[in-house]
Amino acid sequence: MVLRAGIVGASGFTGAELLRLLHGHPEFDVVLATGDSQAGSAVAALYPSLAAAYPDLSFESYHRGLADDRGLDVVFCGLPHGTSQQIVPDLLSGDRLVVDLGADFRLKDPALYPRWYHAEHGVPELLAHAVYGLPELFRGELAALGGSGLVATPGCYVTTATLALAPLVEAGLVETTGIVVDAASGVSGAGRPPKPNTTFCTVDEDFTAYGLLEHRHTPEIEQNLSHVAGQDVQVLFTPHLAPMNRGILATCYARPTGTVTTESVREVLRAAYENEPFVVVSDEPPSTKATLGSNAVHVTACADERTGWVVAIAALDNLTKGASGGAVQAANVALGLPETAGLPVVGLYP
Repeated sequence: MVLRAGIVGASGFTGAELLRLLHGHPEFDVVLATGDSQAGSAVAALYPSLAAAYPDLSFESYHRGLADDRGLDVVFCGLPHGTSQQIVPDLLSGDRLVVDLGADFRLKDPALYPRWYHAEHGVPELLAHAVYGLPELFRGELAALGGSGLVATPGCYVTTATLALAPLVEAGLVETTGIVVDAASGVSGAGRPPKPNTTFCTVDEDFTAYGLLEHRHTPEIEQNLSHVAGQDVQVLFTPHLAPMNRGILATCYARPTGTVTTESVREVLRAAYENEPFVVVSDEPPSTKATLGSNAVHVTACADERTGWVVAIAALDNLTKGASGGAVQAANVALGLPETAGLPVVGLYP
């Protein structure tokens, strides 16, 4: 049975990536793509790369009841942070799955939103019902949705850092305080609308840190690692903007709780991800280009006996596994479909 899918906020980069992936999905038929700023224009006009897949699809404006009118079984929301919470209650009024790619339902504690997102949450009662959309950690909770409910897709930096560190934290190999996450992202992570700091002349031949001490992905990383640790975890997170279109590389540092070796920390990663279809554990440092266009994340770890640090590194495509691909993966699990359906594991090279 083919499921009727809609994308609310399809004109952004995550929306375009969703359109690309869903076209190759055997169970989804995209019947709606909204984009208020592009309403009335053809999808192929904004994204010529999608012309062969969607020759007749145009962006529409969103209005209440639209998902019911189109008989949607699943809705993906690719909206700016703070926007999804305004429409998700309407979308949930039907018996369907809603997958939000924004941050509106990622954090379980509503008190964190004023601190990190500078606004009170509009529907805090829904936070407890949202299932965090990282199958590697929450596969059972996603499957329990039974095809309807709310999924909160992780942040791109968060997916990268979490998958690098979670097995080591869960195994008790590293301390839960003093963890450092140093990560760099491609410019597409800033979204499609132009900004002064993301123009070609600004980004080209440059590498810069931003969001020092206050990036909103910090509490999300801490939430995930605290979940696997069974206690509070503290993280210092510093993001960087790299002069590339797509990709994230996260280099994470933690102090070991006892004697560890490079082989012992890698063995923990291998055991944790042995049956994960999208996680590649390697002895070599991962590269962002190896993951380009795929839903794969490449991870490794090593122990430095000289300095007493454990280093865990992960790379992924911020628009695929870090956003739209991760959302489709979570939707597959929640809908009882094969988890790998519609999702590539092979990156584009060169």
